[in-house]
Amino acid sequence: MGLLDFLSKQFVDVIDWVDEPGVLAIRYPMKDREIQTGAQLTVRDGQKAFFYNEGQIADIFLPGLHRLDTGNLPILTALMNWDKGFASPFKSDIYFFTSREQAGLKWGTAQPITVRDKEFGPLRIRAFGSYSFRVEDVPVFAAKLMGTLDRLTVADVEPQLRGAIATALASGLGGGETAFVDLAADQAALSQRLLAAVAPAFGQWGLKCCSFFVESLSLPEAVQEHLDKASSMRVVGDVDQYVRFQTAEAIDTAAAQSGGVAGIGAGAAAGMAIGQSMAGGMGAPAARTPAQPPEDPYQQIEKLHRLMTAGAITQEEFDAKKTALLARIV
Repeated sequence: MGLLDFLSKQFVDVIDWVDEPGVLAIRYPMKDREIQTGAQLTVRDGQKAFFYNEGQIADIFLPGLHRLDTGNLPILTALMNWDKGFASPFKSDIYFFTSREQAGLKWGTAQPITVRDKEFGPLRIRAFGSYSFRVEDVPVFAAKLMGTLDRLTVADVEPQLRGAIATALASGLGGGETAFVDLAADQAALSQRLLAAVAPAFGQWGLKCCSFFVESLSLPEAVQEHLDKASSMRVVGDVDQYVRFQTAEAIDTAAAQSGGVAGIGAGAAAGMAIGQSMAGGMGAPAARTPAQPPEDPYQQIEKLHRLMTAGAITQEEFDAKKTALLARIV
């Protein structure tokens, strides 16, 4: 190497990296540059620095300030056959990895997941939520995801992570061990269960899923409407009891609106109409009221007197009806 070539080379004496949002790892730029023996390496909190020699991991540095020489680069020194007194600049690939948690990431089902619900049968469920992860096993992560890239971001790995989550959801929800209504009622327990299902998929890439939250669990609109109708029928229960209830409500309303005893008669008629309509709507014929035996005339006169006292009929109407009933006795 000539003198001009030697002078044109750039020597690195300070190596560090400031974390960038969303960046998981970088390869430190070393093109046409060599590291000075005795250079300073700064590894910040939440970072790890890996030195590579011909594609193999040589030395690893944890957070702190490090002076690079043959003393603290034992593997690289052995690989390059350095003598103890070696003090020349050297070449090496340096990668920085962040171990900080990447939070606030969203996941969701692109297509509904079909599950066999033990209460409702096959259901198609949609789910959405958030999760977080961090780089746990750097060598595995570097080998399977980083490779020879200059940098790797969260956006680069998210498609794979979402695919793994979708697969875990299908297996975690598809067993049908827990009814949908119970899943939706206890989303915290469901989140923990799905976190356990997702963890192995993340682990194969050297990642750790730190948190996993289910924020929404829903059914297709048409299915939800059908379940709402079924729920309404279960709430109503016995149709006969429902008709009686509606009749009583109608009588109270009619009495309040019309006033007095006369309103009760109108309410009773309305109640009977409601009952017949409900029975007819369910496909059953309206029940016939059995014929009642003739009422005693004296009892009828007594009831008429109470109606006159309450103001439901006039004195003349009472006298006329009373005369007609007494004529039947004679």
